[in-house]
Amino acid sequence: MATPTALPAAFTVGQVLTSADMNLLRGATRVLQVVSTTKVDIFSASVASGGSTDVTGLSATITPTSSSSKIFVTVNMTCMVDVSGSFRPYFAAQLKRGATLIGGGTAAGSRVSINASGGYSALPDVNANISFSFLDSPSTTSATTYQVAGFSPFAGTQVLTVNKFAADGDGSTTGRPSSTITVMEISA
Repeated sequence: MATPTALPAAFTVGQVLTSADMNLLRGATRVLQVVSTTKVDIFSASVASGGSTDVTGLSATITPTSSSSKIFVTVNMTCMVDVSGSFRPYFAAQLKRGATLIGGGTAAGSRVSINASGGYSALPDVNANISFSFLDSPSTTSATTYQVAGFSPFAGTQVLTVNKFAADGDGSTTGRPSSTITVMEISA
């Protein structure tokens, strides 16, 4: 890929760009490809305290065109946890490249790495909305899958749920949200 370092410090009004200038601009940092997955159905899974589970259908696979490319990952999800029949909007999410957790905080002692959490555990029957992003350097041109996982933040076994309101009554005041993961290849 071309590098933008040979570009002039500034262009002037009326200046004609050469083909070499245009090629350098073309090679400057840009989005090379975008892959996005929107999950519209409900996901629920029982998870023991401190465990995690992949959110089925909330993943995206991209094949970088260059090993020097960065992959920018954004996630937006609506979720909740069922704690003994009481829905809590507290939820924690993890991002994985393949089977490897990436972009989360530093694990310490018994504390695990997560990318984001949201909500408040004492407020019942509402949902949490979690959004996060991460700029990854996979250093590969092989197909790479980014997967979102839900993490169980409460003692005992809970049901992690995505894309469903806590009060899921069949009425016009109840909605069904979607969740999205988008990955973008950014030229180096």
